Amino acid sequence: MPSPPPHSPPDIPPIDWRAQELLLLREVMKLVGRSLAPGFVLREMLHLMSELLGLNRGRIVLRDPPEGDGQTPVARIAHAYGLTGDEAARGVYRPGEGITGRVLATGMPVIVQDVDAEPGFLFRAVTRDRLPPQTVAFVALPVVVDGRTQGVLACHRIRSRQRHLNDDLAVLGLLATLTGQLLQLQRLVDEQTRVLQERNQELARALEVNTARYGLIGRSPPLLQALGELERVSQSQATVLLLGESGTGKELFARAVHLASGRHAQPFIKVNCAAIPETLFESELFGHEKGAFTGAVGSRAGWFEQAEGGTLFLDEIGELPLSLQSKLLRTLQEGTLVRLGGRREVRVNVRLVAATHRDLAQDVQAGRFRPDLFYRINVVPIRLPSLRERREDIRALALHFISRANQAHQRNVHLTPGALERLDAHDWPGNIRELGNLIERVVLLVDQTPVDETVLRRFMPGGAVTAGSAAPARVQGTPVPASAAPLVRDYQSAGSHDADQLAAALAQHGGNQSRAAQSLGLTLRQFAYRLKKAGLR
Repeated sequence: MPSPPPHSPPDIPPIDWRAQELLLLREVMKLVGRSLAPGFVLREMLHLMSELLGLNRGRIVLRDPPEGDGQTPVARIAHAYGLTGDEAARGVYRPGEGITGRVLATGMPVIVQDVDAEPGFLFRAVTRDRLPPQTVAFVALPVVVDGRTQGVLACHRIRSRQRHLNDDLAVLGLLATLTGQLLQLQRLVDEQTRVLQERNQELARALEVNTARYGLIGRSPPLLQALGELERVSQSQATVLLLGESGTGKELFARAVHLASGRHAQPFIKVNCAAIPETLFESELFGHEKGAFTGAVGSRAGWFEQAEGGTLFLDEIGELPLSLQSKLLRTLQEGTLVRLGGRREVRVNVRLVAATHRDLAQDVQAGRFRPDLFYRINVVPIRLPSLRERREDIRALALHFISRANQAHQRNVHLTPGALERLDAHDWPGNIRELGNLIERVVLLVDQTPVDETVLRRFMPGGAVTAGSAAPARVQGTPVPASAAPLVRDYQSAGSHDADQLAAALAQHGGNQSRAAQSLGLTLRQFAYRLKKAGLR
């Protein structure tokens, strides 16, 4: 019986090169859509050239940036696939040097059918023993950016293969053009980024100049937003109402409105409405004539007249007595006033800036504030951010306060990074005022130059030193006696004690307000303010 024929290998279907080309181009465009970073796209493109078309050891050679000495920059392999790190590092060429250098110098593509037969082929990046034993071709095409040859797209190719060289050249031409466009796009993006960075630096410098001009410390977005609103309305004559918690720097902002306006050369008069007794308010605000009341031995100009041509800042306007609100409204609307005890109208040209930490809209609903006056002063409300909203400004503020306190008290105290982190973590219910007071206490009372987190905690609410808990501090080398009261009182809001608590403290201490205040952990001023609010005065 004849032996069976030997087993023949199955037929290998021919490669559909057109489908491979379309797949490569489609995948490359997907990469471009996913990322405009040339490095990522170009490396993957070289990978696909090798896997789909057999164009191996692909590399993109790019010129170095021009140097200041006028010398022609070299070009080096910037992106590669199929080359080791050492091989890519060796790929450095000068214009005209080798095949790659020839393409750089002429801007014309070069096709080497057999690298062994080409005297100008350098084998610089890949030595001959690292290449296949078959005849190896080398294809190099220029990469053009802004009309100049800035690089070379090159690869190796087995010469005898079932694919026409012209087909490879067509695909490589498309990829070289795409490479140039990606590099040009990156250059444009880098240039625009540089311009934007320079503009940002200019704006930052301008903001620093403005904030320094106004005495405001910090560059946080909430602060800059409030400052931007302030500058937009400063040149108008509209009344500005500053809203925000106590201690957020309303006086500084009011002064900034004045400094940024056309009235900056005229007087700036500040008045704390909460600190003026109701019986004196009218004469202080509007002035009085001789004999208007007992003790009025002469006429006197009020705050409005003293601020003529400038700015009048009424802090805590929510504390203005209801009986005077109508007179203030008339002055704001008509630009005239009548002194207490007088009959003659006095014309005034004053811009009003008001501030309050209260909810005036709620006070209007409760009948404590006139609605017509509220609408008159609420023309341009600007909300001042709390320190909790400006955490990136805390360190700058702390360093400003410690520098100022060191100069004022002839000290040389500084905060460690841990202490600054502790300040960042604090809630700051008293805002900037609380921070400034804390820093001044630290400068006055510490007995060591560097203040770390442990030392700082002694001076902060909830961690204050009491008698017997630590050695007494020193001020300028003099011991400060410890007391039973903490060095730092916890911050108390304006509504921390109701009328019953205040009355009970007064009764317990026989009407002595100082002792009653101390028993509640308040200062005498805080205690008196709460008495007034509760109607116990």
